[in-house]
Amino acid sequence: MVLKKARVLVVDDDTDVLFAMRMLLKTEVQEVVTEKNPELLLSLLSKQHFDVIFLDMNYKSTLGSGNEGLYWLGRIREKDPTASVIMITAHGEVSTAVRSLKAGATDFMVKPWHNEQLLETLAAALEQRAMPGKSPGGAPTPRRAASFAEFDLLGESDAMQEVFHKIEKVAPTEANVLLLGENGTGKELVAKALHQRSFRAAKPFITADLAAMSEGIFESELFGHKKGSFTDAREDRVGRFEAANSGTLFLDEIGNIGLPQQAKLLTALQNRQVIPLGSNVPIPVDIRLISATNAPLYELAARNEFRKDLIYRLNTVEITLPPLRARGEDVVLLARHFASLYAARNRKPTPTFEPAALQKLREHSWPGNVRELQHAVERAIILAEGNVLRAQDFHFSAMETTGAGPATVPPEAPLQLSEVEKTTILRVIERHHGNITKAAKELGLTRTALYRRLEKHDL
Repeated sequence: MVLKKARVLVVDDDTDVLFAMRMLLKTEVQEVVTEKNPELLLSLLSKQHFDVIFLDMNYKSTLGSGNEGLYWLGRIREKDPTASVIMITAHGEVSTAVRSLKAGATDFMVKPWHNEQLLETLAAALEQRAMPGKSPGGAPTPRRAASFAEFDLLGESDAMQEVFHKIEKVAPTEANVLLLGENGTGKELVAKALHQRSFRAAKPFITADLAAMSEGIFESELFGHKKGSFTDAREDRVGRFEAANSGTLFLDEIGNIGLPQQAKLLTALQNRQVIPLGSNVPIPVDIRLISATNAPLYELAARNEFRKDLIYRLNTVEITLPPLRARGEDVVLLARHFASLYAARNRKPTPTFEPAALQKLREHSWPGNVRELQHAVERAIILAEGNVLRAQDFHFSAMETTGAGPATVPPEAPLQLSEVEKTTILRVIERHHGNITKAAKELGLTRTALYRRLEKHDL
């Protein structure tokens, strides 16, 4: 449907919001009706048809439960299951807005909004409504291949389309985001995409690999320190929190920190300030937090190894990145992308793949995920003879064939107990990035016992 022919209803108990929407939309659509009292909503719908309804998530009166928008969304859907409803939400209500999508909303937008973004959201809702055979309420987002190619995030699979959709919805908000997924699935790329699509894009994007920080340097790295606060503190140092002020802080491998560090991190997030080592003066910080881990945080929380209150601070919205083995033909799409990239980098013509090579890539379990595929293609480009990549140009190491994915051992091959033990040890050590203490704990062994098994298997 053309924007100029649209009839739009805006329901919000904030008169300033209604005025702003009326001023913006009156020259863009055929008709805009505003209503302050949501209890008159159903009566309005009985008298007049609207192509799109903007509906606030919360109201000062009526139900007063904090879920008023969901209630009225349900009433609208009862009356007209095909209604296109765009939820209006504040920053702190993003998780509720995400729930509204599952309840049948077409989309949501965060206030204060950018006018161009609001009009794009309205146009998309009208376009979705006009799609033949599609019901507007809760209709799936149209597929778009490689929509985040500028961040090296490519994928046509349903799993990646869902990731792309969440990035688009969450990026313009202030919501903290928790990225979950195996190593090599692209969590840092998603973090960068979220930052670049946010209102903080022009501000710093600071990363901190928590797995690489020992307990002794954790506070200094994140919160900073003053000169003389410890033996090697020869000058003042700004921590990652302060460096990311007004921008985005990306905490990678957050599942690897211990309970004392979790408590310190939680305090900083709750108070929105940090105190450098050697100082008593708190420094206010304004950051958008994105965290990532491949650890099973909820299992750790159930064992009291990770604070539940910290999880609540981290995961206003969760985005789970699928393993490559669950992404179907994305393997081929990515392989061709990396082939073009590394051919250009090595001053070679872009190669083609023989069918047997593509089949070999499809059948591999990819325990190292996209990162493993990237390295495999780069290696093949460098070592291949000619401009056609063959099956024999792709070689997978023992680690690559015994990782997190399904075993590549043929079903008829007999399983040896020693091989099962060796494979399990390799997987657990890889999961903990070589941290023997944590690997031994997961395996139920002492460090000494684990070292004996490493020696036994010549690892």
